[in-house]
Amino acid sequence: MEFNTIKIDFIPLILGMTFLLAMGYAIGYFLRKLFTEYQIKEAEVRRQKIIKETEKEVESRFKIAEIEAKEKSLALKSGLENEMRAKRNSLGELEKELEKKDRKLRNDIENFQSNEQKVKAKSAVLDEKEKDVEQQRNEYQKLVAEELRNLEVIGSYTAEKAREEVKNKIIDEAKMDAAREVKKIEDKVKSQADEEARKLITMAVQRLASDHVAETTVSVVELPSDDIKGRIIGREGRNIRALEQATGIDLIIDDTPGAVVLSGFDPIRREVARRTLNHLTLDGRIHPGRIEEMVTKCKKEVTEEIQKAGEQAIINVGIDNVHPEIVKLLGRLKYRTSYTQNVLNHVQEVAFVCGAIAVELGLNENMAKRSGLLHDIGKAIDHQTDGTHTSLGVDIAKRYGEHPFVINSIAAHHEDCEAESPYAVLVAAGDTISASRPGARREMLETYVKRMTQLEEIGDSFKGVQKTFAIQSGREVRIIVAPSGTDDQSANILARDVAKRIEKEVTYPGEIKVTVVRESRFTEFAR
Repeated sequence: MEFNTIKIDFIPLILGMTFLLAMGYAIGYFLRKLFTEYQIKEAEVRRQKIIKETEKEVESRFKIAEIEAKEKSLALKSGLENEMRAKRNSLGELEKELEKKDRKLRNDIENFQSNEQKVKAKSAVLDEKEKDVEQQRNEYQKLVAEELRNLEVIGSYTAEKAREEVKNKIIDEAKMDAAREVKKIEDKVKSQADEEARKLITMAVQRLASDHVAETTVSVVELPSDDIKGRIIGREGRNIRALEQATGIDLIIDDTPGAVVLSGFDPIRREVARRTLNHLTLDGRIHPGRIEEMVTKCKKEVTEEIQKAGEQAIINVGIDNVHPEIVKLLGRLKYRTSYTQNVLNHVQEVAFVCGAIAVELGLNENMAKRSGLLHDIGKAIDHQTDGTHTSLGVDIAKRYGEHPFVINSIAAHHEDCEAESPYAVLVAAGDTISASRPGARREMLETYVKRMTQLEEIGDSFKGVQKTFAIQSGREVRIIVAPSGTDDQSANILARDVAKRIEKEVTYPGEIKVTVVRESRFTEFAR
């Protein structure tokens, strides 16, 4: 009985303990699951954090690599730009040198052609003189033979026959004297005609060669201070590149204090660049946007000035019915120079001279002025188009319907073709007068003095010369020789030899006149 009672008491205990164990196991399982989920979440957070840190580190390394690559690229780009700028400057120097050599070669060819023509002319004169001498020698021999025959038969003459012979001889001598007088009159008329022509040209120059001053297109821009050079260059050179691209002109910024050099063959673009740079330095705001805005403004200003300059030239000369495109081309000549002479002033001066001479000769004044004004019109586009300024000028004149006389004057003013009218001759003369008059084309004082000294040294080097004077700005050489040791023939030979030496050894525009002076002076006193 007791045993059964005890068994019955343990069953609930066992059941209770089993329940408690089950509950403990369930609670432990639940807690373990919660702890596992917490660890998973914490691991996920750490994973996300690690991923973000990794991404940041990768992005940072990418940025560092990109910055390093940009720095290397900029350094390489700067080196390439410096190298390109140096090569561009070198090419510019080479182009200038080639242009200088080409200009010198053209001058040499022109001098050679001129000398060849002179030699041909002198040779023709000598041939004529030789023919005249031979003819006179033959006539003299005939006269001698005739006189001998006359002496042989003179003893058999009657008084009547002798009288008749004397009369015929007097008549022949009178005819010869008359022929000599006619020749003297013809020579005098020719001499007076040359003198009148010289007076006519001199009068035209004195009356209408107005005070044109040679203008040189500015290629150096003065800066208020050297500090502004850095602003012109800009960060990494962006400002100077923007200015060069917008204007087409190279900017040379070197150690020259307070100045920037503009390099370019187009005078219009160079003028636009000069104005743009002046405006930018005065304004102080220098950046690519402002540069483009200012270039556009300056281009408009220069275009308006070109139009006004062309119209003013037409008004100054006094002609009408000029095509608008030719007016614009005339205005472009305001910014074109030739041997430092402003071409627009030059063509106006040639027009004035041609008009004055045409009036004196009874020709059409307007036609002469028109031919003179348009003779260098090709120089307005010779920097942009292949060909000489004469051929380009002929094409322009034909395109806009100019008179054939005007077209021929343009083509013939450098003797590239034959003159077909008096106007072409007037334009060639007016062009020479305007280009060679004192002050038209400036030259260095040192070169001028050197040339004058060289001319005098050449004259003094010849035997029998007492003194040589270079006068009229080097356009005439006057040589004084001793009269006792020099005759007319040797003086003529001396003048020719000096001229040939000058042609070989001296570089000069136009021509130089060589005059040999040989005079004897005798002095007595009346007491």
